[in-house]
Amino acid sequence: MAKPRIAADVFFLDRNSKRPLQTQIRETVIASILSKQAMPGSLMPSSRKLADHLGVARMTVTLAFQDLVDQGFLETKDRSGYLVVDNGAVPQLPKGNVADVANTSTVWKNVLSENLAERRRIIKPADWRSMPYPFVFGEMDSSLFKHTAWRECARQAMGKRDFELMASNEATDDPLLVDYILARMLPRRGITARREQILITVGAQNALWLATELLTRNPLKAVCENPGYPDTAQTLRWCGAEVTTVDVDQYGLPPNNIPAGTQAVFVTPSHHAPTGATLSRERRIRLLEQARDNDFVIVEDDYEFEMSFIEPPSPALKAIDKDECVLYAGSFSKALFPGLRLGYLVGPERVIAEAKELRSMMLRHPPGHLQRTAAYFLAQGHYDLLIRDMRREFAKRRTAAVDALKGTVLETAGAAKFGGTSLWIKAPDGTDTEILAQELLSDGVVIEPGAPFFSGDNQPNEYFRLGYSSIPVNRIAKGIRIIADKFTGASTP
Repeated sequence: MAKPRIAADVFFLDRNSKRPLQTQIRETVIASILSKQAMPGSLMPSSRKLADHLGVARMTVTLAFQDLVDQGFLETKDRSGYLVVDNGAVPQLPKGNVADVANTSTVWKNVLSENLAERRRIIKPADWRSMPYPFVFGEMDSSLFKHTAWRECARQAMGKRDFELMASNEATDDPLLVDYILARMLPRRGITARREQILITVGAQNALWLATELLTRNPLKAVCENPGYPDTAQTLRWCGAEVTTVDVDQYGLPPNNIPAGTQAVFVTPSHHAPTGATLSRERRIRLLEQARDNDFVIVEDDYEFEMSFIEPPSPALKAIDKDECVLYAGSFSKALFPGLRLGYLVGPERVIAEAKELRSMMLRHPPGHLQRTAAYFLAQGHYDLLIRDMRREFAKRRTAAVDALKGTVLETAGAAKFGGTSLWIKAPDGTDTEILAQELLSDGVVIEPGAPFFSGDNQPNEYFRLGYSSIPVNRIAKGIRIIADKFTGASTP
């Protein structure tokens, strides 16, 4: 009996993708097999016919087919071509029909904490990278990253010598990475610590979550900054904490405004999010004194301290903590790349031991291969050179942004004195920057409305964050001119 042959038009390529054509062909064939479009025993279209259909060289298809033979998805038959193999990888059970499920359960109403649709969030357009003027925050400029160096470090981390560490299921942290943090990262912030006082986390966000989980085992009264990083307050509320926000000014969080009975204060003292304000030394001393006298914990989120191209950043609050009141969260994600998701938590040994146990129940430990790759990248000096290049480039971009804002109706309401990667901007009174942001998308401009940073009712809507880490320096002036022209009615050439 003749074998059924699969039609060539089942397969497709994404011409906008930067991924190799041969890789795309392999993946679309595998997808057709796993989805049962291509059943076991079926003949693949001939390499010539599929190449003509996809508009690629016949050899590209042949090599892709041969790779699939090596993987066990296809096999060859004399004078027949390539056949789909019954290798047990194809799911045998029929898919359920989601439309037939009746949503009659009420149990989730007692579990879910809020209507997510009503939450104000920092959301970037999915296609922001294709926009000509992406003033987004917290994203990398891939042109500055040392791709070749990272790839070589990843190759080294895959070596036989490191394999046991990478493959281990023990809830341990990479000793090479911990040593680098102890010897290089923390001293830059004025912090001295021991190995037992450091925990590697999946980014600073994970460090803050671990701290919150520990603190909310009992009812917790917490204080956050206003405006402030929105996920911090949200995390606390989700964990059942009673959250109060304290308004910040040009000198950061006023310690005297912290209400009585507070048990934890979450701050960004060296570089306030989002205004960039630095907590003055007088306020730092006062905050630590209050923590000691009133017996509360300080959780310090110390992000972007590496981006100091104007003047050295202030020492971390943890550096002058003599009473072990401070838990310190740091991250490599901002300086390397956001998707890295590697950070660390520093605190008293007994607290870190408890946090390690909690982490092991959540995710065991950050991936060993990722930790070792980062450790090599750091230890071999690539990180230091990357930071140098980023500081130089971001200094140019900041200057371009500040110069472009001069003479416009846009006011710089906050900026980190030491540098950073963003400016906090105030638009004219009465502006709703969420509406402004939507209007600017049609001009290819992406900004981040400031409303999600504020807590409470009747908060200002005229602020927005202007990031410059992902936009080329030669586009900054025109991008800001487009924003400013929205208020004057002018047409940007």
